[in-house]
This record gives sequence, C-alpha cells and structure tokens, in this order.
Amino acid sequence: MSGEGTRLDRPREPRRVRLPRWDPEAFGKASEQIARFLGTGRFIAWMTVFVAVWLGWNILAPERLRFDSYPFIFLTLMLSLQASYSAPLILLSQYRQADRDRVTLEQDRSRDERSIADTEFLAREIAALRMGMGEVATRDWIRSEFQDLIREMEQGRTAPARSDEPDS
Repeated sequence: MSGEGTRLDRPREPRRVRLPRWDPEAFGKASEQIARFLGTGRFIAWMTVFVAVWLGWNILAPERLRFDSYPFIFLTLMLSLQASYSAPLILLSQYRQADRDRVTLEQDRSRDERSIADTEFLAREIAALRMGMGEVATRDWIRSEFQDLIREMEQGRTAPARSDEPDS
C-alpha cells in the first residue's frame, strides 16, 4: 500500500468529465426564439398544413403507404411531444423576460430616486436664492427709492421755505 495513488494526505486529481458542455445563456436565447415562433401566425399556419397533410396522407393514400392508419395515434403522439417541449420553452422564456423586467424596474426605480433627489436639491437651491434675493437691492427697488427721493425734492421746491429759526 505504498503506491502513490493511495496516499490519503493528498487530494485526488480531479476527474475529467467527458460530458458535453452547454452555455445556459445560449440555450435561453434559443428557447426564447422558439417561444416567439410558437406564438406567431406562421407557426399556426405551418402546423395546420402539417396536420392536414398528415391526415390527408393517412386517409387518402393506399393502405400499404399509410403509416398512421389506426385512429391517428402517431399524430396524437407527435402533437403531445411538440406540446411537451413547447410548454417548458415558453415558461423558460417567460422567466427570462420576468428577470429582464425586474432588472429594468430596479434601474428605473434607482433613476427615479436620483431624479427626485436632484429635483429636491434644485427646489432647495431656488428657495435659498429667493430668500437671498429678498435681502438684495433689486433694480426695481432702487428705481422706486429714487422716484421717492425725486418726489420729495420736488415737494421741497414747491413748498414755501421754512426757516429753522423760531419766529420772535
């Protein structure tokens, strides 16, 4: 038992699995394309043509050329097989779409939160500017003060001159 392969103090070499590798993303994209095709009028038309040819062949062809002569058991099996594959593919594409919708919703929500924060910041800045403008002499205020001074000066010219000395 002194062989190199039986040592317990070293981990074993990982075994190489010879199974085929597949990319789940590529499989998901393919399933979405299939599910999109299954939901089209083109698929319904092709399926209708397929079933009509199948039925026509097995009803109208000579007995020896028919391959599904008993009450169309093989056609039922083919349609069941197609349905058993299409249902999981449709579900897989719906799950992938739900995941994309969830990510988009989260991105929209974070973008909305940033927009709200920016809007609130701008509203505070505008309020601060308005408050600051209340303390600043504006052009209109200066103009009204000058007009008041001019009126006072004109009234002072038209009024009789008063002397500051008391009459004795």
